[in-house]
Amino acid sequence: MNKKKTKYYYTMSEVCNIIGVKAHVIRFWETQFPQLNPSRRGGSNRRFTQKDIQLLKKIQYLLYEKKFTIQGAKKALRNVEDISTKENVQIDMESYETKRALHRLRNQLTELKTMTNNFVRQTREKDND
Repeated sequence: MNKKKTKYYYTMSEVCNIIGVKAHVIRFWETQFPQLNPSRRGGSNRRFTQKDIQLLKKIQYLLYEKKFTIQGAKKALRNVEDISTKENVQIDMESYETKRALHRLRNQLTELKTMTNNFVRQTREKDND
């Protein structure tokens, strides 16, 4: 029987990959949002839980999607239940990662389209010479 291992703690680099922001952003958010307080191993390495990651996603949603200021996001996070119902912040890991993957794919397709258009233009210029 293969039991799927549940991961209880995540490193900073793992959280950065999940959330899609750089470590310095998360460290800054720690200074601004008292609710975000990951435990530390040996005093230095942060250990993030699923709850921490969900909070980071809510902070990111408020700042990046809803365009809240830091102060506005702080005020909104004071009552997390209120945010979940008012703003419908139901961001689970799978849908969030899917959204990020689709965003990366869209960027790659745009880049491919640009390269193709450049190739076609260069081919036409050679044919005209």
